[in-house]
Amino acid sequence: MPQRPDPAPSIKTRSAKKRWFTKLGPGLITGAADDDPSGIATYSQAGAQFGYSVGWTLLLTYPLMVGIQLASARIGRVSGYGLTEAFSRLWPAPVVWLLIASLVMANVINLGADLNAMGDVAALVIGGPKAAYAVFFGLLSLGLQIWLPYERYVRVLKWLTLSLLAYVAVAFAAHVDWIEALKCALWPRFQWNKEFVTTVVAILGTTISPYLFFWQASQEVEEIRRVPEDQALKRAPHHAPAQLGRLKTDTWIGMGFSNVVAFFMILATAATLHAHGQTQIETTSQAAEALKPIAGNAALVLFGLGIVGTGMLALPVLAGSAAYALASMLGVRKGLDRPSTEFSLRPCFWGVAIGVSGVNPMKALVYAAVINAVSSVPIMAGVMLAGSSSKVMGDLGIPFKWKIVGWSARA
Repeated sequence: MPQRPDPAPSIKTRSAKKRWFTKLGPGLITGAADDDPSGIATYSQAGAQFGYSVGWTLLLTYPLMVGIQLASARIGRVSGYGLTEAFSRLWPAPVVWLLIASLVMANVINLGADLNAMGDVAALVIGGPKAAYAVFFGLLSLGLQIWLPYERYVRVLKWLTLSLLAYVAVAFAAHVDWIEALKCALWPRFQWNKEFVTTVVAILGTTISPYLFFWQASQEVEEIRRVPEDQALKRAPHHAPAQLGRLKTDTWIGMGFSNVVAFFMILATAATLHAHGQTQIETTSQAAEALKPIAGNAALVLFGLGIVGTGMLALPVLAGSAAYALASMLGVRKGLDRPSTEFSLRPCFWGVAIGVSGVNPMKALVYAAVINAVSSVPIMAGVMLAGSSSKVMGDLGIPFKWKIVGWSARA
């Protein structure tokens, strides 16, 4: 009688796939949140103005982004506390307060700009007042943060990352010149003029943002609280090989996903707007509307859905990272698994107020970019110093090769 095939390999394969997927969490969510409506505006303008020639910037930012995010996540997982607490152990309180104030200010302005963009696009696709949509999205995000348990909330955020695939679909609908796009990505074409340099700096600034450092470190701390057998690696170094391996996988894939999607945003607007001579756009909704006669209704709808989906992903990251940092400085209880406090409510409500105030979203993004640019340099320095400090990290500090990459990102 023929023997039945051993089912063990298929079971092992399914188990391996499941284990691989469970490694994705804080890094994937953080990377996807980087492609928020603010980032979409930057990447869309870059593609419209300079076409495929700026695609190489995403290859440059990828390892730099991984380096600084790995350092931030490692601080959270090893020490068991977020960046604010780590900084407080190294720097005087006034210095830390100044950094946190700049983070909160930039995040609130970014929240308002994102809500404005989401309301704008929803009104374009569905019709109706954009202010009402901005309020609705802000309150919906806030409600999910308050009433959904952390474990379920993280699952929602992980599924929301799929909304970014809309931009991949837009690019494929837009008849991209793939050979030219690949050439520009692998062989940088730099233009020595003010507009091009400003655009490159804007791409670097929107891709490597301080709120992402705070969020990923805080989410590693949340994971320690959520899983009963988990401890900070500083207190349980025998868990280090498995946990640091998971952290690397999560961060590499999350930041890769972020940069690939950003690359497709540039391709989509390069193949449509730039190719047809439209090189200046001022809002994300204008970019979405401009795609309609060129790439059809499907591109408009996909672009709009992507903005709303990634906005819903970015709002809690912006509000949450600011609330974590502020609550840590004030010494109040914090966490997505705890009842809401006034400190977690304020960033989101302030952002809603900006979103419906009629402030030009592009001007708001410029202000946020300036504040982020000023604060990111000392914050990245703080991340690298904290990650290298035995006082914070014990014997599990950042490896030398990642110190080089992290300090390069700061430069």
